[in-house]
Amino acid sequence: AAMGLVDELVEEGKLREGALAFARKAVAEGKPLVKVRDNNTRLEAAKGHPEIFADFRKANARKFRGFLAPENNIKAVEAAVNSATFDEGLKAERKLFGELMTGPQSAAQRYYFFAERQANKIPDVPDDTPIRPIKSVGIIGAGTMGGGIAMNFANAGIPVTIVEQQQEPLDRGLGVIRKNYERTASRGGITNEQVEQRMGLIKGSLDVGDFKDVDLVIEAVFERMDIKKDIFEKLDAICKPGAILATNTSALNIDEIASVTKRPQDVIGLHFFSPANVMKLLEIVRADHTAKDVIATSMKLAKQIGKVAVLVGVTPGFVGNRILGQRQREAQKLVMEGAMPWDVDRVLYDFGFPMGPFAMSDLAGLDIGWVKEKSHGETIRDVLCEMDRRGQKTGAGYYDYDEHRNAKPSPVTEKIINDFIAKSGANPRKISDEEILERCIYPMINEGAKILEEGKAIRPSDIDVVWVNGYGWPVYRGGPMFYGDQVGPDKVLAKMQEFQAKMGDTFKPSALLEKLVAEGKKFSDVKA
Repeated sequence: AAMGLVDELVEEGKLREGALAFARKAVAEGKPLVKVRDNNTRLEAAKGHPEIFADFRKANARKFRGFLAPENNIKAVEAAVNSATFDEGLKAERKLFGELMTGPQSAAQRYYFFAERQANKIPDVPDDTPIRPIKSVGIIGAGTMGGGIAMNFANAGIPVTIVEQQQEPLDRGLGVIRKNYERTASRGGITNEQVEQRMGLIKGSLDVGDFKDVDLVIEAVFERMDIKKDIFEKLDAICKPGAILATNTSALNIDEIASVTKRPQDVIGLHFFSPANVMKLLEIVRADHTAKDVIATSMKLAKQIGKVAVLVGVTPGFVGNRILGQRQREAQKLVMEGAMPWDVDRVLYDFGFPMGPFAMSDLAGLDIGWVKEKSHGETIRDVLCEMDRRGQKTGAGYYDYDEHRNAKPSPVTEKIINDFIAKSGANPRKISDEEILERCIYPMINEGAKILEEGKAIRPSDIDVVWVNGYGWPVYRGGPMFYGDQVGPDKVLAKMQEFQAKMGDTFKPSALLEKLVAEGKKFSDVKA
């Protein structure tokens, strides 16, 4: 009624009387019977004011970036305002809708909708597999990851105990959790009462013995195998029978971690993505001995805490990071061949990623994993860190940043790169945007094919769900395996063979990719 689509609202349950009363009133007042299609009163104010649409586009540019549908929606409203007749407007709208419906973005997003639901179906873990009740959770480590993981459970009303070795990091971690909740409350996301309720569910402790009665423990400490094994030996001795022992490792061998326990069937990988209280993806990593009810429980729990879960196998980097490694390697190589970091980032940003690999490094901090005492200027990153160019936090990294953290290409970085190229004896060359995209993306598709070959992902669509939720792959491109099908496996194979001939066996095509092309099939033909 407020929009003018209907003339009057009547009391619930009294439609007939209300309609008759409205009809009598319309007759008595001689009201003109105007069809909605002929009522232009709401459009007149916008006629001759294109700035209304320009301002709306500008205000929402970031949110709509890459998506075709929002722009077509705006164009349809523009057509309503500017068309001479209603029928003309309808014709324009139908054309715009047809473009979308038959376009690649619609296909990708419809595919993704079903892919996400398919990921919940595990062929050898039936829907009626018993579930272990998870009424309390223990987390080892109160750092960024441990704190973020704890928030997921508190948000779902599940009590959490966080254990740290010392009081100071424990207090700091709990303080960060409170700040995160208070920030959400200040923006209207939750109430102040909910902040206190959730903080009340999170208990800090310095005693790992407090895990003796919890149903699930998640280890979120430094990525070192010796530390992880030591922790799991302790957990094995402390935790009650039937408790699930999970590691948040992003790359380490979970079978090796499970081997130090007397209950490898209870060990699983729960790989949260940072920041864990925000990112939707949860890679659930099945080890050799993981029990089916542990898998079923983990999949159900993921949904309970608002995550999108994908079951993967044990392999270095699992699915997401293993594929990411391909892109990172090529990005670094491209820079040593003559492309600048901002060239690589721009191409991947234009493809639809939220940011490119070098901008991402600057955001995370170039000094993650960098040790000053062991650094001897052997890599571009070493030199940047030694100059205290450690990313956004120091105002400079690969890029230079202003006081608002806006990035611009850095002549300092460009000189460092050119010095490294000169030292290597290589001749820098002009690298096309097309080559940058193919070099970064096609090896990812190829690695996905290897992962499928090895049975480390159940189906191609699971790989796509990992990449859309964990790494910012644009949903309107469906995921790397779907994109491989859209490009054509034959084209991907031909390009990988060309790169292999020029640059070596890091581009060796997977047997599955070769087989699909030989049989005239696509990744979508690979079934679980």
